[in-house]
This record gives sequence, structure tokens and C-alpha cells, in this order.
Amino acid sequence: MSLRSFIDEIGTPDRTIAVISDDTTGPLERMLAETFAEQPVGVESNVTIPAASDIGPEIERALEAAGDTAVLFEDGQPVAASPMLELYDSILAINSDLFVTGARGVGEIELPAVLANLDETRLRLCGYPLSDKEKLLLIIVSRYIEQRAWATGHGTLRSAFQRLSRIGDEIGTRDVYAKLAATDVETHVYGIDDGATVDLDVTAHTGPGSEYRDAWFVVYDPTGAGAAAAAESASGPVALVCLETEPRTWDGFWTYDPDRVAAIDAYIAREL
Repeated sequence: MSLRSFIDEIGTPDRTIAVISDDTTGPLERMLAETFAEQPVGVESNVTIPAASDIGPEIERALEAAGDTAVLFEDGQPVAASPMLELYDSILAINSDLFVTGARGVGEIELPAVLANLDETRLRLCGYPLSDKEKLLLIIVSRYIEQRAWATGHGTLRSAFQRLSRIGDEIGTRDVYAKLAATDVETHVYGIDDGATVDLDVTAHTGPGSEYRDAWFVVYDPTGAGAAAAAESASGPVALVCLETEPRTWDGFWTYDPDRVAAIDAYIAREL
């Protein structure tokens, strides 16, 4: 068992993001298509939406709202929808500096439904300068999981930084973990020991192995009791797991599945 084995278990569901727009191809659609150009998630237009009786009320409300709408299809069926302006504000119009500097901190993270429902999809994402947007998706999901832990106020959070100095070097990251330390969340941080002192009320784990050097994970169990008790929490468990396979290139996924999150959490607690 390894972090790699969890990633290798994930497949590539048949998912497509359809942009419902009055324009043939608007600028936001082009930006979205560029963001997912190298991923197993297509971006299309001129897609026929099923009748209202065949879609959920949240999707119907999104389609009825003013402006362009992105609809996520899985196996040909709509499963989530988000206004394009929501996607613009959350990922298309921003960069990672907002999170590194703390300009967008915990309590201010929005994960549009179309992005949130890309769970259980294996993604290969690049950071700058290879890509301006791909890595940003991982940052947003990471902050979303941290925000969920902070808002719930209890449970266990395990986060890998590759280098522990990143917690102190990035103002936004330090602010998030300072706020987490002020809650009853049992917070564990992982990375190689590069001489940094983590002066927060968190438990630091260091080691020389590849999973300390190459892993990017954020795993939240709101109950501290794994899958058996997950249903008792309104927030639910969630995990992001990635490995840096080449410089600035990550292979991974995120999941809300209670059993999978519990297995990932147990592995990290036991092995790292």
C-alpha cells in the first residue's frame, strides 16, 4: 500500500462540461476550455439539455438564472451546474497569489458545483510556468477542505506541504493553519525537515522518504472515527491526494467517499 496505489485505483469517468450560452463561443468558454485542455474532462457547447423533469432542481435553477451556465455531464446525464461568472470569480480570473498572500482566506473559498463534482477523476495538473491555471484547481480544493475543517471545528486534518517551511513562508497558508490551530481540529502537517520551525499548535511529521518530498494531500475526517461515523457529520469526509511526478506536475484526485477517505487517513497515520 502507498499513496500511489490510491491514485492508481481512480479511473476516468465520462465527464463533460457543457457551456450553455447565447454566444457561439464566448471568452469565458475559451478560458474554461484552456483550463481543462489536458484533462479527461471535455468542454463543449451546443449541447442539448434534457427536459426539466429529467434534471435536478439545482441545475434547473442555475439554467433559469441570467447569464451563461456551465453544466457538468456524467455518462450523458447532467449532475451539476454553475454560473459561468461563478467559475470566472473562483478560478478563471485569479491566480495562486490570492491564496499565498492571504487575500482570499479561510471562510472566503467558493468551490462551484461543477468543480466540486469532479471528484473521483484522475487529473494530471501542471504549475507555472507550464500552466497558469491547472495547479490553481488543486489549491482551491485544498483550501476548500481546510475551510470545511475550520468551519466544522473538530475532527482530524492531515496536510502535506513537501517542505514544512512553506507553512511559514506563505502568509496565506500560515493564516489558515493558525485559524485551524485555534479550533478543536486535530491538525497534522507533513513534509521534509528543511530547518523550519512550525510555531503553531499542530503536530509536525517529517521524514526523508519520497512521500514526504513529493506528496500533496489534504485529508479531513470530521468525526475522527473514519467511515463508520461519517454520516453523523453534516460536512462529511473529503480527501485530496496528489504526487509530484515531474517538476511542477501533479498526478492525483479528490474524493468524498467515506471508505476511501478513511483508508487514506489510516494509511497516512500509520506510515508517515
